Formats: sequence, C-alpha cells, structure tokens
Amino acid sequence: MANPTSTRIVVPGAHSMVSLLGSSDELLRLVERAFTCDIHVRGNEITISGEQAEVDLAARLFEELLTLLERGDVLTADSVQRSLAMLRQQTEERPADVLSLNILSTRGRTIRPKTLNQKRYVDAIDNHTIVFGIGPAGTGKTYLAMAKAVQALQAKAVNRIILTRPAVEAGERLGFLPGTLNEKIDPYLRPLYDALHDMVDPDSIPRLMANGVIEVAPLGYMRGRSLNDSFIVLDEAQNTSPEQMKMFLTRLGFGAKMVVTGDVTQVDLPAGTKSGLKVVQEILDGIEDVHFCRLTSQDVVRHRLVSEIVDAYAKWDAETANGPHAANPSGSTTRRRSGR
Repeated sequence: MANPTSTRIVVPGAHSMVSLLGSSDELLRLVERAFTCDIHVRGNEITISGEQAEVDLAARLFEELLTLLERGDVLTADSVQRSLAMLRQQTEERPADVLSLNILSTRGRTIRPKTLNQKRYVDAIDNHTIVFGIGPAGTGKTYLAMAKAVQALQAKAVNRIILTRPAVEAGERLGFLPGTLNEKIDPYLRPLYDALHDMVDPDSIPRLMANGVIEVAPLGYMRGRSLNDSFIVLDEAQNTSPEQMKMFLTRLGFGAKMVVTGDVTQVDLPAGTKSGLKVVQEILDGIEDVHFCRLTSQDVVRHRLVSEIVDAYAKWDAETANGPHAANPSGSTTRRRSGR
C-alpha cells in the first residue's frame, strides 16, 4: 500500500451515530463501498486507514455529513452519494453548502439544489437579469426556476409571475386536437400547473391567477406586451423559432427577471425550422447580465436510470450523426420524447 496513513474522527455527543451512519449502518456501508480504505466505527469514533488520498477524501465526506446534521438535515443515501460526487469533482464549493441551500419551503417540504451545477444555476438567477438553463430532462432546470419565481414573489421582489411555453409537441398539432382553444392549449401548460401546485397553496392559485399575480399562458400570448416587475419563465424553449425567441426576450421590462429553460437535444419543430434556443446561444454570447447555465446527465435528480438513458441517447446521437438517423438541419428528430 502506497503512503499508508490513518485518521480518527470523533463525532460530537450532540449527534446520534444512527443519524450519521443510518439505520442498521446503511449509510456507513454505502461509504465503505465507495472507498478502498478501511473504515472502523467504535462508539462515537470513526477510524479511517489506507492510502493518503482516499483517507483524506473519506474524512472530508464525514465532515460534510456532520455539517449537514448540524444544520438540521436528515441524511439519506442520495445526500451521501451527491456529497461524495461533489468532493470527487474537487471544486471550491462545499457539498454541505450546496445541499443545505433552501430556496423555498412549502407544506412541510423544502426545495433545494441537489448538485453543484444546480446551485450555480440558482446563484446565476440571483445575479443576472436573463438566465438560460440548458440541459436534459430531469435536471430540475424548470422546477428550480419556478421555485425562484415563487421565492421572488413572496419576498415582494416582483409583483407577478408569468409562466409560458410554446404550444408545440412531437407529432401533434393544435388544430387536430378536440375541444376549444383553451382546452387544446391546457395539456401543453399542464407541467407548469403541476409544478406550481407543489410550491403554492393550491387553494390560493385560482385567486392569484384571477388577480393576474400568476399567469400561465402559451408563448404566443406574450406578443406585444412589456413585462415590468415580473419574474418570467419560458419553458421548452428549444421549441421556439428564432423569431419567437427574439419576441419573447424583447418583452423584458423594468424590474423584471427572465429564466429560459430547454433541452437542445429534444427539438420538436417541423423539419427545416431552426431552434431559437440553439441560435440565441450564438447571438447573446458575451452580453453582460445574460448568463448561460449548462446542466448535464450528472445533474439529473430523477431515477438513476434517467441519467443513464440521457447518456445512452447522447452516445447514440453522436454515433449516428452522419447516418440514416441523423437529425435534420433544424436539430429536430423524428423520435417522440418523454416528458420533463
């Protein structure tokens, strides 16, 4: 063994070892599987022995977990794994600072970033007027943006929230759907309503919408307006044309903030139509107070398989870029995509 060493961590009496190590040592076994060093627990002492680098990293992990406990968090397998992933990235931000950042607390649950990129995304929303959150399904880009919108409304930083989406989906056109215009549009906006119900008292939503404090509408309804003192979220922005994207961005009024989210690998526009989200990255690159955040499969916070599915599709797309399954010039594909 190269550079063998050991270190000892004494867990303060205020912390239950069960809270740190998990029921039946579930979390301890998770940590042990992640390292090649030996980890022994006796009483409230943890001894770590092995190669210097592994020992140091394991000790840092326990320090982060203890900090989370000090801040009142309940440790889970997910928080242990995410803390370790951040430590292995060797970034300046502490995992405990990322995982304990509260955005919004509502009805007994707290909305927080769960990855380093998600925290940087949230920080960017605080520090810039226009933020683009670009990444695959399940990375929390829309959900976190909406949480920041509700937070801003509660803090009276804005007077209203506007949530919008282009009414475009794979293989479907509004004219062929049954019902009135509102009934046709509603399914496209349903994901925004669902997220909103997670963050705002459902009983108050009809009143807030009737008063214009919260508005959920198709992108076409934004034309000709100037949106002052508002927090505006444009979802599914990969399905805007360049002209629609320009129209939306120029609605920005005084005291307003915009967050634009989308996944450039899931474009549902007709063949030959460019994606406004792809084009805008070239047009606005380098403009002050406009920030582009890019999330990856490592930021997926859904089932573990979602991250692997995203990676598998990215690999397939790369391998078939010049083959029969290649995307059309607009970047759209013929496959139907899953919901976000």
